[in-house]
Amino acid sequence: MKRQSSFPMVRPLALALGLVLGLAACSATYTNHGYVPPPEILAEIGVGATQEQVAELAGAPGSAGVMRDEAWFYTQYRVRNFTYNAPQVIERDIVAISFNEAGRVSNIERFGLEDGQIIQLSRRVTESSVRDIGFLRQILSNFGRINLGDALAN
Repeated sequence: MKRQSSFPMVRPLALALGLVLGLAACSATYTNHGYVPPPEILAEIGVGATQEQVAELAGAPGSAGVMRDEAWFYTQYRVRNFTYNAPQVIERDIVAISFNEAGRVSNIERFGLEDGQIIQLSRRVTESSVRDIGFLRQILSNFGRINLGDALAN
C-alpha cells in the first residue's frame, strides 16, 4: 500500500498564505492621538464659564498657554503610516478655549488641518572649534602649555 504525501497540498497553501501576509504588510495603518471635547460638551461650556467648569465638563487640556493659563488647547490628530514612507498627519482638530483676566471663558475656537501653516526649519550647522585630532593628541598637546610656577603657587 502506497502512502500519499500531503506535500503537494502544502506548497500552494504556503504560497497563498505568504501572498496574503505580504499584501497585509503593505497596507496602511492609522493611529489616533489626543482628545478634543465633542460639540455637545463645547456647547455646554459657553462664554463666561470658569476654568473649573471647563475642567469638569471637558477634562484637563493637553496643553495650556505659554507662561500663563490664558488659553487651553485640546488637540486630536490621526496619522497614516504606510510602508517606508514618513508618517503623514491626515486629520487634525484643535480646540482653543481662551480665558480673560478673571479666569472666565472669553472665546472658543476650532481649527482643522486646513488652518495650519507649514514652517520651514533652518538646517544651518554651527562649526565646531574642535579640530579633527584624536583624544590622546589633544591631551599631550596641552603639556607644553602648563606653567609649573602657577601650578605650585596655589
